[in-house]
Amino acid sequence: MRRPKSRKSRSHAVGALKRPIVLVGLMGAGKSSIGRLVAARLGLEFVDADAEIESAAHASIEEIFETHGLAAFRSGERRVIERLLAGPVRVVATGGGAFMDDDTRRQIKTLAHSVWLKADLETLLKRVARRGGRPLLKNKDPRTVLAALMAARDPVYAKADITVETSENPPAEVADRMIKALESHLGVGPLAPAGKRGESHGRAMGGPARGRAAANKPAQPPRRGGPGRRGRRAGARHDGGQPAKPQPGDRG
Repeated sequence: MRRPKSRKSRSHAVGALKRPIVLVGLMGAGKSSIGRLVAARLGLEFVDADAEIESAAHASIEEIFETHGLAAFRSGERRVIERLLAGPVRVVATGGGAFMDDDTRRQIKTLAHSVWLKADLETLLKRVARRGGRPLLKNKDPRTVLAALMAARDPVYAKADITVETSENPPAEVADRMIKALESHLGVGPLAPAGKRGESHGRAMGGPARGRAAANKPAQPPRRGGPGRRGRRAGARHDGGQPAKPQPGDRG
């Protein structure tokens, strides 16, 4: 039976950080995926601000935009982020426009360690093409929209405490560089235990993370029928046949 995670492993990063880590940047920069990796390595909770907004509003980000408009969405986003910053030390991924709001940016700069995850246009285009639900791109040319957003927002994102380049780099590598940048910014020793650097990549990204034992384990013959129809059906449905809900992420 797996033992619960010791509070001791959490206390080191919490004590050194003292404040939450808030990730800012454009849609497709990797705030959710990299945020989860960093949180796992530091033994912290990961929170997606967009998911919290959807939970509070009982509606998707796209529905909030369509029903109430951008101004109402930003107002709700501001309140949610204020609540998250008042909570425990954790890793928070914000929507692409959150840091553009003067009040929200002031709160983040005062109450958190802000990290801009920066990516070039081609990388952003590849990533946003993988998932919908981004109101700012709806019925528009993604290249034109993202180029305009980069021109307007990058100078503001640059006000974050730390900048980490994410273009074309594996998430595990970006997570390691982000942790090292935090250590340098804070002037502290390793935030993550030695065994945690890189080990969470397999679990967070769905790949192997058991090292030599997994590599040496003989391959098992496929079970009769294989993944076949049952596997496909399980991948398409969950919770008694309801359509699987997309993972929350940055909507812009």
